[in-house]
Amino acid sequence: MRLILASSSPRRREIFALLGLPFDVIEPAFDERVSADRSIRDEVLALALGKARSVALAHPDAIVIGSDTMIALGGEKFGKPSDRNDARRMLLAFSGKTHEIFTGVAIIDRAGGAGLETVEQVDVDMRRLSVADIDGYLACGESMDKAGAYSIQGQGAELITAIRGDYLAAVGMPLKAIAEYFTDHGVSLSLNVGQLYRDKSYLNWRRF
Repeated sequence: MRLILASSSPRRREIFALLGLPFDVIEPAFDERVSADRSIRDEVLALALGKARSVALAHPDAIVIGSDTMIALGGEKFGKPSDRNDARRMLLAFSGKTHEIFTGVAIIDRAGGAGLETVEQVDVDMRRLSVADIDGYLACGESMDKAGAYSIQGQGAELITAIRGDYLAAVGMPLKAIAEYFTDHGVSLSLNVGQLYRDKSYLNWRRF
């Protein structure tokens, strides 16, 4: 059984590695075009599937995992910022409000499994930010490759007052759903996923 993570994200690679399974990482050759006509749930799932399919085409005997994350607030979808000004716009929009993080996961299983398509939602409360707060955070350099222009597992945690939902999904990959898929299909994991979620031992998880 060959596992491939279709991702360019170091953080998703790190989270998936917690399962203790050998896997390869291949960056998907996939154009992540956002559609104004899709709901954000449909959007993140379509993008996760697109990533997984683009890799599975060249590796038909592998189990391929794709994932995508976006943020919703007031009917607007927020992905990665295009530049520093866009990052500032996003943080100003989130300031003092609750927004939702949506992470989609798709597993294409050509080894005989049914595959998986699921979306996790995490609600995030951000404290009210001053212009100085935002400029100070932007200066740390975390914003540009993160959906919503902040890193909940990094210095961006200082912007957050509370989260409700799966912390790992907020970071970028809901590991529990993936682990359940593998165990349901007879794959033995070295990680006790339930214990991980109880102990919250990954990065700054306990903070929330």
